[in-house]
Amino acid sequence: MMELSALQKFLDGSVVGADVFSLRSDYRAVLLAVDGLVPGPSDQAGEALLQAAEASARKVLGGRSVEELPHVAAWREAYRSFGAKPQRTRNSLESLLRRAESGLPRVNRLTDLYNAVSVLHQVPLGGEDLTGYAGSPRLVRATGAEPFDTVAGGSPVIEHPDSGEVIWGDDAGVTCRRWNWRQGRRTQLTDDTTTALFILDALEPLGDEALHAAADDLASHLLRFGPDVQIASRLIAADTTLSVGD
Repeated sequence: MMELSALQKFLDGSVVGADVFSLRSDYRAVLLAVDGLVPGPSDQAGEALLQAAEASARKVLGGRSVEELPHVAAWREAYRSFGAKPQRTRNSLESLLRRAESGLPRVNRLTDLYNAVSVLHQVPLGGEDLTGYAGSPRLVRATGAEPFDTVAGGSPVIEHPDSGEVIWGDDAGVTCRRWNWRQGRRTQLTDDTTTALFILDALEPLGDEALHAAADDLASHLLRFGPDVQIASRLIAADTTLSVGD
């Protein structure tokens, strides 16, 4: 078990580069570091939440195309700002919303939960195994030399981001490419994950109240994942960096 102070220290070391804020000064992220989780495969509680998320997506779309939703459109514009083509590399929220009509994926307890919360609150949300990290997370513009541990054609490969691409990473390399597009293998959640990091991303027009509501909803569900669950949290924004709730 990690002490709550250790979880907070991990988050306190996380940073967002000034060159990222220069692309989008309205960018905000809430990070949750969680320990004491009881892992497992998909379960009935997760199934109910995913079904609620699928119904919510159908209602929100109501005949509109996914890219018309304000927060999806904002992320498409953010991708264009560093040279990515949003038609080819869709942000995680857009990808999930496009799958909601036919059914969201069922993966494991943790992944099912954060996917459902992402869709319910219309916010990109990533989850990773914190024990796979080498140092604290940071969101920066890539040099192009950073290693990214992924899979291509069914086989493990090491790729590299494009120069200038927005990436989440740590001391060992890239953990997620193109802001919130594709996560790496090294820190991926598994059925055995007991210590996790969750990152909720926001751009205008999504307001702070909606962002915190999504984080609070995620935390409330995580607290039911075991009697010893501990959660540390932090908000990172261009004008302030503090622990959520300060």
